[in-house]
Amino acid sequence: MPDNPEPNHDEPSNSRSAILERSAEPDAPARTASRLAVAAGDELEGSGVRFSGVTKRFGDLTVLDQLDMEVAPGEKMVIIGPSGSGKTTILRVLMTLERPEAGTVEVGGEQLYHEERNGQLVKASEKHVRQVRRKISMVFQHFNLFPHMTALDNVSFGPRKVLGLSKDEANERAARLLEVVGLGDKFGEHPARLSGGQKQRVAIARALAMEPEVMLFDEVTSALDPELVGEVLNVLRDLAENTTMTMLLVTHEMGFAREIGDRVVMFDGGRVVEQGPPTQIFGDPQEQRTRDFLRAVLDRE
Repeated sequence: MPDNPEPNHDEPSNSRSAILERSAEPDAPARTASRLAVAAGDELEGSGVRFSGVTKRFGDLTVLDQLDMEVAPGEKMVIIGPSGSGKTTILRVLMTLERPEAGTVEVGGEQLYHEERNGQLVKASEKHVRQVRRKISMVFQHFNLFPHMTALDNVSFGPRKVLGLSKDEANERAARLLEVVGLGDKFGEHPARLSGGQKQRVAIARALAMEPEVMLFDEVTSALDPELVGEVLNVLRDLAENTTMTMLLVTHEMGFAREIGDRVVMFDGGRVVEQGPPTQIFGDPQEQRTRDFLRAVLDRE
Protein backbone atom coordinates (compact mmCIF):
# COMPACT_ATOMS: atom_id res chain seq x y z
CA MET A 1 0.00 0.00 0.00
CA PRO A 2 1.46 3.37 -0.93
CA ASP A 3 2.33 5.88 1.73
CA ASN A 4 -0.67 7.92 2.84
CA PRO A 5 -0.57 11.68 2.19
CA GLU A 6 -0.55 14.10 5.05
CA PRO A 7 -4.09 14.38 6.42
CA ASN A 8 -6.20 17.42 5.68
CA HIS A 9 -6.57 19.06 9.06
CA ASP A 10 -9.88 20.55 7.97
CA GLU A 11 -11.27 17.01 8.11
CA PRO A 12 -10.31 14.35 10.72
CA SER A 13 -8.16 11.56 9.25
CA ASN A 14 -10.56 8.96 10.66
CA SER A 15 -13.70 10.55 9.23
CA ARG A 16 -15.87 8.43 6.96
CA SER A 17 -15.00 10.24 3.73
CA ALA A 18 -11.26 10.47 4.46
CA ILE A 19 -10.96 6.78 5.27
CA LEU A 20 -12.95 5.64 2.25
CA GLU A 21 -10.92 7.89 -0.06
CA ARG A 22 -7.69 6.33 1.21
CA SER A 23 -9.10 2.81 0.91
CA ALA A 24 -10.16 3.15 -2.75
CA GLU A 25 -8.28 0.67 -4.93
CA PRO A 26 -8.98 1.50 -8.60
CA ASP A 27 -6.65 -1.21 -9.88
CA ALA A 28 -8.40 -4.01 -7.97
CA PRO A 29 -9.82 -6.68 -10.30
CA ALA A 30 -13.58 -7.05 -10.65
CA ARG A 31 -14.93 -9.81 -8.41
CA THR A 32 -18.19 -11.55 -7.80
CA ALA A 33 -17.23 -12.62 -4.27
CA SER A 34 -18.99 -11.45 -1.15
CA ARG A 35 -18.77 -7.69 -0.63
CA LEU A 36 -17.84 -8.50 2.96
CA ALA A 37 -14.86 -10.56 1.80
CA VAL A 38 -13.70 -7.70 -0.41
CA ALA A 39 -14.14 -5.23 2.45
CA ALA A 40 -12.16 -7.45 4.80
CA GLY A 41 -9.30 -7.56 2.31
CA ASP A 42 -9.29 -11.35 2.49
CA GLU A 43 -10.70 -14.29 0.54
CA LEU A 44 -12.39 -15.57 3.73
CA GLU A 45 -11.47 -19.14 2.85
CA GLY A 46 -12.38 -21.70 5.47
CA SER A 47 -10.44 -24.27 7.44
CA GLY A 48 -11.68 -27.59 8.72
CA VAL A 49 -12.43 -28.27 12.38
CA ARG A 50 -12.28 -31.57 14.24
CA PHE A 51 -13.37 -32.48 17.77
CA SER A 52 -12.09 -35.85 18.98
CA GLY A 53 -13.36 -37.25 22.28
CA VAL A 54 -13.91 -33.76 23.70
CA THR A 55 -15.36 -33.67 27.21
CA LYS A 56 -16.28 -30.54 29.12
CA ARG A 57 -17.72 -30.50 32.63
CA PHE A 58 -19.01 -27.81 34.95
CA GLY A 59 -18.83 -29.42 38.35
CA ASP A 60 -20.87 -32.63 38.20
CA LEU A 61 -22.58 -31.58 34.96
CA THR A 62 -21.12 -33.01 31.75
CA VAL A 63 -21.86 -30.46 29.03
CA LEU A 64 -19.87 -32.10 26.22
CA ASP A 65 -19.71 -35.89 26.46
CA GLN A 66 -16.81 -37.30 24.43
CA LEU A 67 -17.79 -35.24 21.41
CA ASP A 68 -16.57 -36.48 18.02
CA MET A 69 -17.47 -34.03 15.27
CA GLU A 70 -15.83 -32.82 12.08
CA VAL A 71 -16.59 -29.70 10.04
CA ALA A 72 -15.28 -29.59 6.48
CA PRO A 73 -13.47 -26.51 5.13
CA GLY A 74 -16.08 -24.06 3.90
CA GLU A 75 -18.99 -25.96 5.43
CA LYS A 76 -21.91 -24.07 6.97
CA MET A 77 -22.92 -26.15 9.99
CA VAL A 78 -26.01 -25.18 11.97
CA ILE A 79 -26.33 -26.51 15.53
CA ILE A 80 -29.83 -26.75 17.01
CA GLY A 81 -31.16 -28.13 20.27
CA PRO A 82 -32.77 -27.14 23.56
CA SER A 83 -31.31 -24.61 25.97
CA GLY A 84 -28.63 -26.14 28.16
CA SER A 85 -27.82 -28.88 25.66
CA GLY A 86 -24.19 -27.79 25.22
CA LYS A 87 -24.50 -26.00 21.85
CA THR A 88 -22.83 -22.77 22.95
CA THR A 89 -20.14 -24.70 24.81
CA ILE A 90 -19.01 -26.19 21.49
CA LEU A 91 -18.32 -22.68 20.22
CA ARG A 92 -16.74 -21.51 23.47
CA VAL A 93 -14.34 -24.47 23.54
CA LEU A 94 -13.36 -23.72 19.94
CA MET A 95 -12.80 -20.05 20.85
CA THR A 96 -10.74 -21.14 23.90
CA LEU A 97 -13.16 -19.43 26.28
CA GLU A 98 -13.65 -22.81 27.95
CA ARG A 99 -10.96 -25.47 28.18
CA PRO A 100 -12.01 -29.12 27.79
CA GLU A 101 -11.05 -31.72 30.38
CA ALA A 102 -10.37 -34.37 27.74
CA GLY A 103 -10.02 -34.82 24.01
CA THR A 104 -8.43 -32.82 21.21
CA VAL A 105 -9.53 -29.99 18.92
CA GLU A 106 -7.96 -29.30 15.52
CA VAL A 107 -8.35 -26.19 13.36
CA GLY A 108 -6.96 -26.28 9.84
CA GLY A 109 -5.04 -29.43 10.68
CA GLU A 110 -3.34 -27.84 13.70
CA GLN A 111 -3.95 -28.92 17.27
CA LEU A 112 -5.54 -26.14 19.32
CA TYR A 113 -4.84 -27.26 22.89
CA HIS A 114 -1.90 -29.57 22.18
CA GLU A 115 1.33 -29.52 20.25
CA GLU A 116 3.77 -32.22 19.23
CA ARG A 117 7.05 -32.57 21.08
CA ASN A 118 9.40 -35.48 20.59
CA GLY A 119 6.70 -37.38 18.73
CA GLN A 120 4.09 -36.95 21.46
CA LEU A 121 1.10 -34.69 21.94
CA VAL A 122 1.55 -32.51 25.01
CA LYS A 123 -0.29 -29.55 26.44
CA ALA A 124 0.25 -26.54 24.21
CA SER A 125 1.93 -23.33 25.26
CA GLU A 126 -0.21 -20.21 25.46
CA LYS A 127 1.72 -18.85 22.48
CA HIS A 128 0.69 -21.87 20.40
CA VAL A 129 -2.95 -21.58 21.50
CA ARG A 130 -3.03 -17.90 20.57
CA GLN A 131 -1.48 -18.61 17.18
CA VAL A 132 -4.07 -21.24 16.24
CA ARG A 133 -6.94 -19.25 17.75
CA ARG A 134 -6.16 -16.39 15.34
CA LYS A 135 -7.91 -18.48 12.68
CA ILE A 136 -11.22 -18.14 14.54
CA SER A 137 -13.62 -15.26 15.20
CA MET A 138 -16.83 -15.35 17.22
CA VAL A 139 -19.97 -13.21 17.24
CA PHE A 140 -21.78 -13.28 20.57
CA GLN A 141 -25.45 -13.18 21.48
CA HIS A 142 -25.04 -9.96 23.47
CA PHE A 143 -22.61 -8.22 21.07
CA ASN A 144 -19.69 -7.82 23.56
CA LEU A 145 -18.63 -4.49 22.05
CA PHE A 146 -16.27 -2.18 23.89
CA PRO A 147 -18.64 0.46 25.30
CA HIS A 148 -16.01 3.22 25.45
CA MET A 149 -15.04 2.82 21.78
CA THR A 150 -16.79 4.09 18.66
CA ALA A 151 -18.07 1.64 16.05
CA LEU A 152 -14.97 2.32 13.94
CA ASP A 153 -12.60 1.75 16.85
CA ASN A 154 -14.40 -1.45 17.88
CA VAL A 155 -13.74 -2.90 14.43
CA SER A 156 -10.19 -1.57 13.95
CA PHE A 157 -8.84 -2.41 17.42
CA GLY A 158 -8.18 -6.12 16.79
CA PRO A 159 -6.42 -5.70 13.44
CA ARG A 160 -4.10 -3.12 15.02
CA LYS A 161 -3.32 -5.01 18.21
CA VAL A 162 -3.32 -8.60 16.92
CA LEU A 163 -2.65 -8.47 13.18
CA GLY A 164 -0.17 -5.58 13.37
CA LEU A 165 -1.92 -3.28 10.89
CA SER A 166 -1.16 0.41 11.06
CA LYS A 167 -3.85 2.70 12.39
CA ASP A 168 -4.69 3.93 8.89
CA GLU A 169 -4.82 0.41 7.46
CA ALA A 170 -7.01 -0.83 10.30
CA ASN A 171 -9.34 2.16 10.02
CA GLU A 172 -9.65 1.66 6.28
CA ARG A 173 -10.58 -2.00 6.73
CA ALA A 174 -13.05 -1.12 9.48
CA ALA A 175 -14.61 1.59 7.33
CA ARG A 176 -15.09 -0.73 4.36
CA LEU A 177 -16.73 -3.37 6.53
CA LEU A 178 -19.04 -0.93 8.27
CA GLU A 179 -20.07 0.46 4.89
CA VAL A 180 -20.96 -3.00 3.60
CA VAL A 181 -23.06 -3.89 6.68
CA GLY A 182 -24.98 -0.64 6.24
CA LEU A 183 -23.37 1.42 8.99
CA GLY A 184 -21.38 3.91 6.95
CA ASP A 185 -22.99 6.79 8.82
CA LYS A 186 -22.25 5.31 12.27
CA PHE A 187 -18.43 5.36 12.35
CA GLY A 188 -18.26 7.76 15.30
CA GLU A 189 -21.16 6.38 17.33
CA HIS A 190 -20.63 4.53 20.61
CA PRO A 191 -22.57 1.30 21.26
CA ALA A 192 -24.99 3.04 23.65
CA ARG A 193 -26.29 5.07 20.71
CA LEU A 194 -26.83 2.08 18.41
CA SER A 195 -29.81 -0.23 18.10
CA GLY A 196 -29.44 -3.93 18.83
CA GLY A 197 -29.30 -4.78 15.14
CA GLN A 198 -26.68 -2.11 14.54
CA LYS A 199 -24.58 -3.37 17.45
CA GLN A 200 -24.70 -6.91 16.08
CA ARG A 201 -23.65 -5.73 12.63
CA VAL A 202 -20.69 -3.90 14.21
CA ALA A 203 -19.84 -7.14 16.01
CA ILE A 204 -19.93 -9.09 12.74
CA ALA A 205 -17.73 -6.48 11.04
CA ARG A 206 -15.31 -6.67 13.98
CA ALA A 207 -15.07 -10.45 13.67
CA LEU A 208 -14.52 -10.32 9.90
CA ALA A 209 -11.79 -7.68 10.27
CA MET A 210 -9.60 -10.38 11.84
CA GLU A 211 -9.45 -12.39 8.58
CA PRO A 212 -10.86 -15.54 10.16
CA GLU A 213 -10.92 -18.97 8.56
CA VAL A 214 -13.67 -20.14 10.92
CA MET A 215 -16.57 -17.97 12.12
CA LEU A 216 -18.71 -18.83 15.14
CA PHE A 217 -22.17 -17.34 15.64
CA ASP A 218 -23.89 -17.83 18.97
CA GLU A 219 -27.61 -17.03 18.83
CA VAL A 220 -26.80 -13.72 17.19
CA THR A 221 -30.45 -12.74 16.69
CA SER A 222 -31.97 -13.92 19.97
CA ALA A 223 -31.36 -10.63 21.82
CA LEU A 224 -32.86 -8.51 19.01
CA ASP A 225 -36.32 -7.07 18.56
CA PRO A 226 -38.15 -9.07 15.86
CA GLU A 227 -38.07 -6.23 13.34
CA LEU A 228 -34.26 -6.04 13.58
CA VAL A 229 -33.58 -9.73 12.96
CA GLY A 230 -33.73 -9.48 9.16
CA GLU A 231 -30.92 -6.94 8.84
CA VAL A 232 -28.54 -9.27 10.70
CA LEU A 233 -29.66 -12.40 8.84
CA ASN A 234 -29.00 -10.64 5.53
CA VAL A 235 -25.35 -10.17 6.51
CA LEU A 236 -25.04 -13.84 7.50
CA ARG A 237 -26.74 -14.87 4.27
CA ASP A 238 -24.11 -12.99 2.25
CA LEU A 239 -21.33 -14.81 4.11
CA ALA A 240 -22.99 -18.20 3.74
CA GLU A 241 -23.81 -17.88 0.05
CA ASN A 242 -20.80 -15.97 -1.27
CA THR A 243 -17.74 -17.10 0.69
CA THR A 244 -15.98 -20.38 1.39
CA MET A 245 -15.54 -19.46 5.04
CA THR A 246 -16.29 -22.21 7.53
CA MET A 247 -19.26 -21.23 9.68
CA LEU A 248 -20.69 -22.80 12.85
CA LEU A 249 -24.02 -21.27 13.80
CA VAL A 250 -26.03 -21.91 16.95
CA THR A 251 -29.55 -20.66 16.32
CA HIS A 252 -33.26 -21.01 17.00
CA GLU A 253 -34.06 -19.42 13.62
CA MET A 254 -35.21 -22.66 12.01
CA GLY A 255 -36.19 -21.11 8.68
CA PHE A 256 -32.75 -19.55 8.35
CA ALA A 257 -31.07 -22.81 9.39
CA ARG A 258 -32.98 -24.65 6.67
CA GLU A 259 -32.01 -22.00 4.10
CA ILE A 260 -28.26 -21.60 4.60
CA GLY A 261 -27.03 -24.73 6.38
CA ASP A 262 -25.06 -27.40 4.53
CA ARG A 263 -25.61 -29.63 7.54
CA VAL A 264 -27.84 -29.38 10.59
CA VAL A 265 -26.76 -31.00 13.86
CA MET A 266 -29.32 -31.75 16.56
CA PHE A 267 -27.54 -31.57 19.90
CA ASP A 268 -28.84 -32.59 23.33
CA GLY A 269 -27.33 -33.76 26.59
CA GLY A 270 -23.80 -33.05 25.42
CA ARG A 271 -24.11 -35.39 22.43
CA VAL A 272 -25.04 -35.32 18.77
CA VAL A 273 -28.53 -36.80 18.53
CA GLU A 274 -28.86 -36.61 14.76
CA GLN A 275 -27.27 -34.81 11.84
CA GLY A 276 -27.84 -34.43 8.13
CA PRO A 277 -28.77 -32.01 5.37
CA PRO A 278 -31.55 -29.54 6.20
CA THR A 279 -34.03 -31.35 3.96
CA GLN A 280 -33.62 -34.49 6.06
CA ILE A 281 -33.54 -32.94 9.51
CA PHE A 282 -36.52 -30.65 8.90
CA GLY A 283 -38.42 -32.88 6.49
CA ASP A 284 -37.82 -36.41 7.76
CA PRO A 285 -36.00 -36.49 11.11
CA GLN A 286 -35.09 -39.98 12.19
CA GLU A 287 -34.86 -39.53 15.96
CA GLN A 288 -37.84 -38.98 18.23
CA ARG A 289 -35.90 -36.38 20.24
CA THR A 290 -35.36 -34.35 17.07
CA ARG A 291 -39.03 -34.62 16.12
CA ASP A 292 -40.13 -33.50 19.59
CA PHE A 293 -37.75 -30.53 19.60
CA LEU A 294 -38.71 -29.33 16.13
CA ARG A 295 -42.40 -29.69 16.88
CA ALA A 296 -42.04 -27.55 20.01
CA VAL A 297 -39.93 -24.89 18.27
CA LEU A 298 -41.92 -24.69 15.03
CA ASP A 299 -45.24 -24.52 16.92
CA ARG A 300 -44.00 -21.30 18.56
CA GLU A 301 -43.09 -19.64 15.27
